[in-house]
Amino acid sequence: MSQVKKIGVVFGGPSPEHDVSVLTGLQAARELERNASRTVSALYWSKAGEWFEVDPALEAAAFAEGVPSGASPLRLMVGSDGGFAARAALGRQKPLPVDAVLNCCHGGPGEDGSLQAVLDLAGIPHAGPTVAGAALGMDKLAFGALVTALGLPALPRALLTSGEPVSYPGPYIVKPRFGGSSIGIEVVDELATARALLSASPHLRTGAVVEPYRGDLFDLNIAVRSWPDLSLSAIERPIRAGQGNPGGAGEIFGYADKYVPGVGMTGAPRELPARIDPVTEKRIREAAAAVADVCGVRGVARLDFLSDGNEIYVNEINTIPGSLARHLWIEPQLGFGELLEFMLGEAIARPTASYTTAGADGSVLAAAGSISAKLG
Repeated sequence: MSQVKKIGVVFGGPSPEHDVSVLTGLQAARELERNASRTVSALYWSKAGEWFEVDPALEAAAFAEGVPSGASPLRLMVGSDGGFAARAALGRQKPLPVDAVLNCCHGGPGEDGSLQAVLDLAGIPHAGPTVAGAALGMDKLAFGALVTALGLPALPRALLTSGEPVSYPGPYIVKPRFGGSSIGIEVVDELATARALLSASPHLRTGAVVEPYRGDLFDLNIAVRSWPDLSLSAIERPIRAGQGNPGGAGEIFGYADKYVPGVGMTGAPRELPARIDPVTEKRIREAAAAVADVCGVRGVARLDFLSDGNEIYVNEINTIPGSLARHLWIEPQLGFGELLEFMLGEAIARPTASYTTAGADGSVLAAAGSISAKLG
């Protein structure tokens, strides 16, 4: 188990998933505070990109209008003396000591490698994905290409542009190329409608991918934990809005399905464990292990699959899943506190970055001559 004594729990961030991240962060901070031998600092990243230390005992409603009352401004600095710091008397910086950070930021710069890079440069050990792992998980086009290169089953996925043809007919499902959840996803009948969304949807303006929409497919999810050994959770089948009711299921397992108001991710309707045949379960577990290995999964990730009951298709990876996928750990059973302890232990034992200047001995610089001469 983790010997980390000073923990920073980071949550919020300038992301469409800001609110859900607040919920995850507050839950994690509250769980970690049960151990009286450690200190837990709740580090809130505002929608405007500013940092604050807040009371870990706050409820979610305190953040509904933005930065909660009583929050203390912080700075996050990089360099040899990097880290979080508060403003002290006479304008000086007072370091906020943390042994490791638990990253609970969903989507946006908290899950795409941006925050991971800053924490690395600041010299702060952190739980969760590496810079490369986070960036890969957030890029649906790159991740889809990787899955295909591994020879794993996946639906065809193409970059959506204003002019390039798509090799398969509609209907289509359009997704943000860079996004950590179901926000911004649309189902359309024609490619022209899909292209019109490129300028109409704020979630698609940095890129979009398009896939064939298959109404016969349902979702199957599994969590992957990387420390101390690779471990796979039970498999869940989320229940989409309207499923089982007249009119059929919703077109996709959407954001509202995942985060039921007042209940959250852990209370959303689902089959857990999913009632699937042993062959399908075996294929999902083998595919999940293969993806986790090649993506260098760190911390806890959730892998999402699609299935028609016979075939399976790898859909996407969430490197910082909602509620840290804690509800999936029933087989094997793992409590939320244990899950967090393993993540923090990995943050210390398996660093995300190791920089070296080996080879930079100055010989090239000494022999370089005049810079002006090189410019011609």
